[in-house]
Amino acid sequence: MLSVETHEAQPWPDALDWEVRAAEAVAAALALTPFASLADAAPLVEISVRLTDDAEVHALNRDFRDKDKPTNVLSFPQVQADLLIAMSNSDDGEILLGDIVLARETCAREANEKAIPIVDHATHLIVHGTLHLVGYDHMDDASAVAMEALEVKALASLGIANPYADQD
Repeated sequence: MLSVETHEAQPWPDALDWEVRAAEAVAAALALTPFASLADAAPLVEISVRLTDDAEVHALNRDFRDKDKPTNVLSFPQVQADLLIAMSNSDDGEILLGDIVLARETCAREANEKAIPIVDHATHLIVHGTLHLVGYDHMDDASAVAMEALEVKALASLGIANPYADQD
């Protein structure tokens, strides 16, 4: 069973139920991967989504990625990608798949620049972060194209437009 725990370290805009939105985004992303069965696995599969500010994300980015600046989203996988398939058959009771952390000011600025609602942009970043938790990356062109295609499909299932459409 999939559990998405959302923690608002700072109040986020739009008075949205972020717990529900994060769960929808995680489920939409996971459903498109070979790890979709984790959503219905016997053990509790947990993903933590932390909604915080630029200062906290800046510190995490500096401490864990040696990048001394804030970023929009960070993902911290807790399970090696090559072990994920076996997880759905686990009887461990609970599996922490990982953490996703979003920076409010950066997300708001990027959403404003793209002229889209922050809710849509944050949803995209949660989808993006979920894909990182299950082993996807964008380190080369082929990986980036594959990951972006999954993001577009997941977002479309949530009624959100292609975030890459203007980049073509």
